[in-house]
Amino acid sequence: MVDRVLFVCHANLCRSPMAEYIARRLLAGQPVSLGSAGTDAVEGLPMHPYAAELAAETGGVPAGFRSRALRPEYLVGATLVLAATRRQRSVCTALAPAALHRTFTIRQFGRLAAAADPTTDPADGPLRAAVEAAARARGRLQPAAGDADDLRDPIGGTAADFRRCAEEIERSMRPLAALIGTAG
Repeated sequence: MVDRVLFVCHANLCRSPMAEYIARRLLAGQPVSLGSAGTDAVEGLPMHPYAAELAAETGGVPAGFRSRALRPEYLVGATLVLAATRRQRSVCTALAPAALHRTFTIRQFGRLAAAADPTTDPADGPLRAAVEAAARARGRLQPAAGDADDLRDPIGGTAADFRRCAEEIERSMRPLAALIGTAG
C-alpha cells in the first residue's frame, strides 16, 4: 500500500498545487504519493500562472496539472491531509470524520513535525510514523494563536506574494521531510 499525502486549499489553483510540487521535490525518493484538491474547486482548470512558474522551479511540469474538487474518497485514502487553512481542515474532517487524526493545516503540521520525537520503529512506513509522531506532539504543544495556522491565499496578488506563499509552504514542509528521513 502506497502512503498518500493530500494537499487541500480553496480552488486547487495556487496553494495546494504549489505544496504538491514543493513536497515532490522535498520528498523525492520517499515511498509517498502526492496529490491535491480544492474544497470549492472547479474540475479541470490549469494552475494559476504564478503558481505554475514556481512549480516549474521545483523541476516539475505544471502544464499537465488540472484542478480537482475535494471528494471524501480522497480523504479516506490519504495517510496525511494537509490543508491551507483551518476552515479547509474543518471541511475535510466534516467530509471524512475518520481522517480527523491525520488532518492538519500545512503550517500546523510543520510546527508539530519540528517538535516531534522521531520514532525508531517505522513498521508501517516512514510517512505513517511521521504522522503518528506529529499527532503525539499535538497533545504536548499549545495551540497556535489566531490564524497562525492559516496559509494566506496569494490569489489576486503579485508574483512576489506567490513566492512568499511558496516559501512559507517550503518552511512548513521541511520538518516533515526531516521527520520522514529519520523514520525511514
